[in-house]
This record gives sequence, structure tokens and C-alpha cells, in this order.
Amino acid sequence: MSTSSSSDADLPDLPETPDTTGAYPRLSADQVMLLSRFGERKSLPKGTRLFCAGDRDCGLFVVLDGKVRVLQEESPEQGSRVIAVHGRGRFVGDLSILTGQAVYVTAVAQTDVDVLEVRYDQLKQAVSQDQALGDLILRAFILRRTIHADLGAGLRIIGSRFSADTRRLRDFASRNRIPCRWEDVEEDPDAEATLRAFDIPPDQTPVVIWKGQTVLRNPSTTALAELLGLRAAPSRAAYDLVVVGAGPGGLAAAVYAASEGLSTVVVDAFATGGQAATSSQIENYLGFPAGISGAELADRALVQARKFGAVFNIPGEATSLTQADGYHLVGLAEGEDLTAHAVLVATGVRYRRLDVPGMQRLEGSSVYYAATEFEARLCRGDPVTVVGGGNSAGQAACFLARRSPAVNLVIRHEDLRRDMSRYLADRVEQSPRITIWRTSEVAELIGDEGLEEVLLHDLQTDEKHRVATRALFVLIGAAPHTSWLQGQIMLDSKGYVLTGPPADGREGLFETSHRGVFAVGDVRSGSVKRVASAVGEGSVAIRHVHEFLESEGRL
Repeated sequence: MSTSSSSDADLPDLPETPDTTGAYPRLSADQVMLLSRFGERKSLPKGTRLFCAGDRDCGLFVVLDGKVRVLQEESPEQGSRVIAVHGRGRFVGDLSILTGQAVYVTAVAQTDVDVLEVRYDQLKQAVSQDQALGDLILRAFILRRTIHADLGAGLRIIGSRFSADTRRLRDFASRNRIPCRWEDVEEDPDAEATLRAFDIPPDQTPVVIWKGQTVLRNPSTTALAELLGLRAAPSRAAYDLVVVGAGPGGLAAAVYAASEGLSTVVVDAFATGGQAATSSQIENYLGFPAGISGAELADRALVQARKFGAVFNIPGEATSLTQADGYHLVGLAEGEDLTAHAVLVATGVRYRRLDVPGMQRLEGSSVYYAATEFEARLCRGDPVTVVGGGNSAGQAACFLARRSPAVNLVIRHEDLRRDMSRYLADRVEQSPRITIWRTSEVAELIGDEGLEEVLLHDLQTDEKHRVATRALFVLIGAAPHTSWLQGQIMLDSKGYVLTGPPADGREGLFETSHRGVFAVGDVRSGSVKRVASAVGEGSVAIRHVHEFLESEGRL
């Protein structure tokens, strides 16, 4: 906690931000009383910074008296922007408090304040005694993260929309639910002004600006992840379990393994949540009758796994699986090996790509393989095209129709209900903004630096149509991500991991051909490709992992 600066000490008294979404709830007297048993009461003068952007392992602050404002620090020239003001009974904090990452905003005492500071370990104890309180705090933090993203708080990414590296950084921020603002050097006057202020020539973009003053010139995703606290240094020479892949199956395995006391580390090449995290709304997941976004499901699982002690290493791309001295070694592209008694493979699948003229030229700027809030904001007001006939494509089309005036859905067959759930197909057909192109395929992408049109080919009539499009979303299925396992464990003819009871009669439904290596979720041969199924497999597989470790005398 820092002392006040001259600018922070001279703060105008702004009114409390109204709670219209549930992001800024007021705690009850009983909830404050419970938290007071675990926190430390502090009286702080006006201008004191409770936490700053970039801080890690900071606590939650309950405002007992006075007001606290939350700021986005822009730059020394631009100053700070007020995001919210909290008064008595409200709590100040960010989702990063629960995930162990760096916070993206700064909190300052707007007046002299009395606050209750509750550190992470104490907060875990408090919410274990009041489930409703824990859910209230988590839900508020998730909603705040969405608000911050809509406001452009957090990171600033400045670069060209035609740059592959700009796209790489934007995608990494989007998939990891990191609040950020992208400024296009071709169109955004703020981008040019910022580059001049930091004396950065355009040929050194993209750049990431952090905390309004730290500049990273075209950083690797690993360097950016380390800055934000997404990568944790190995805390032990050997873990009980390495989970490779942080989709629903891997996250469920991490929760159950860590809750049973197994030292657990989770690695993923790109982000937590897997393909499920790109879904705007999962409506058939048990226990969520109104649906839940894939991003929220992933964030909740991440918080839950970390609560039990699981460690996350993002990005951590597995490149090899070998054995030495009775241990399994998972080689990572980032240059280090992870050593473990057991390995659980949950790497899921990789998106299939279209092979059509114009794809190589325009893929970096105009083609997407997920439809999240970030992509929707980029495409606001523009016509878009979605390719695919499954649930992912249907969900994307409905989601994008909220922001885009025209959504074209292209399927290669006649029956929309062949591969799409009936409720979703009905919704697609009823949307006035969605046009369904049946028995059709994309034949060409048209445009120089950015996509302008797609050429659609009708497979029945052989007619061709040029359709105005600024973004193409390709959701045509995927192939298993198992190239790193070649020669180590048995795969089926399509590359999926074979599992089942071993020949010696040992139980192990999810064990592979190599003892101590297990597989769950979409990567497993014969699995049901559904979120709920992957979660179930990930949780059940831990029983087999536990049995293996006991039989080997590792527990």
C-alpha cells in the first residue's frame, strides 16, 4: 500500500457509482461482520493508494467509511481515468485477487477512509463459511472484468490491424480475458499521439503499454504472460500430476486433484478454458438454466482450482513426453521440462482451417476461430460471415448478431438441425439479422489488406454470390492436438488418444497405453465432445490417477 502523491491527495469528491449490473453490490451488516473476523481494519488518509495496477497478491478492501475510487492509469500526460467510486458497505478489488495475477486498475482513497483489508488466504477462510458471500464476490469481480474490458481499461495494444504480431497479442489478451484496448495505427488518432509521446517509430509496433508508462516493443506472449502473472515458476522438483491442457477436462482434473492434496501444475499453450471459453453462451450445462458464458465458466474453474493449490503456467506449450528415472518429463516450448509422477493429457483439439484463395493473405487480419466479446467489439457495425453448421457456429452467429447488422451463416448441407441443437437452430432461423446460406461453401476471400467480400458457391445450383463481409469466423470442427505425443502413446487412426483397461487387468478407463499417463476430454478417442462430458471425465480420471500413485508408492 503506497502513500499519497500530490495528485492523489487533491481528489474531487465524486459520487458513488450506481450498481446497475450487480458488479458493485453492497454487503450486508452480517457479511461485513464475518469478514471483519478475518481482516484488518485500517484508517487511511485521502490520496492513499490501496493497490496499484501491476500489484500481485493484494487483498480485498471493504469500505467501512468514506469513499474509494478505482482508476485506469493512462499515461503521465493523460493522467488517470475514473472507472468507479465505492462508498460505505461496498468492496474494492479485482478478479486478479482470486487468480493470483497482476491487477489491472488502481484504487485510491478519495476521502479519508476506514477500510477492512482481507488478504487472499483469509478471504478463502471467510467465504468457506458463507457460500453466498463467496459467490457474490466472485460474480461481482467477473462482471467488473467485463466492464473494464468494455471501457478499454487494462493493457493498451498499439499496432496495425494488418500485422500478424498485433493479432497475436490481441488474441492472447482476448482468450485470457485480459482487459485491453487496441488502437489501430492506421485509423486511431490516439495511437499516433501515444507513439509520439513515447518516441516510438511506427516500424517498432506493435507495442504494449502497461500501467500507462511501461512499454513493451512487440513482446512474446511468454514475456507478456510473465508481466501479468500468468506464469508461475515451478515450486518443486517433481509434481504428483502435470495436467496438459486447461480446457474443461483439464480444469476439472486440476480442481479434483488439488482438492485431494495432489501437488498439481496445469499448462496450456494459450489460455485457460479451451474452446469452451470462446462460447458466448452455454445453455445446456447442468445447473445453469439461464446459461453461462464459456469465459465465466473458465474463470470460476480457475479460481476454484487455485483455491485448492493448483499452479498454472500459461502459456506452456507441451512439445514432448519422455520418461527418466521413473518420472514423466513434459517438455515445453518455453524451454523447461516439468517432472511428475503422473500426466493427464487434456489438450483437446485444434481448429480446422479453410483452404481457399485469399486465406493466406487475409487470415492474419480478418479471419477468426472464436467469437468472444473482444471479436464482437472489433466487428461492431460491420457485416460478418460464419462458416459451420454445429453448435459453435450457431452460438457465434446469434452472439455476433447482437453487434453486427448482418450475419451470414454458411453451411454445406440443407438441414440446419443435422449438426445443431434444435433450440439453437430455431433461434438462428428466427433472427432477422442472420441469413442462412444452405448447401454453400466459401470459395474465395476478396480484399487487399482487409477482407471486403466473400465469394460463396452454391453446391446445388453452381451459382456464385459475392457477399459483403469484414470478418470471417471459421468454426468447421477441429483435429486432435496430439502431434507432441507421436511415438509415446497409442493413438487411433484419426490421431485421438486411445484409453481403456490395460491388458494386465488393472482398472484405468482413462489410462493410456503408457502407465501413469491418462487422457480426458475431446482429445480422447471415443469421448463425447461436450463440455459436461469433459468435466465429468476430468474429475473421474483423478480417482485412477490416485490409484496409480498409491500402487507405485508415491503417496
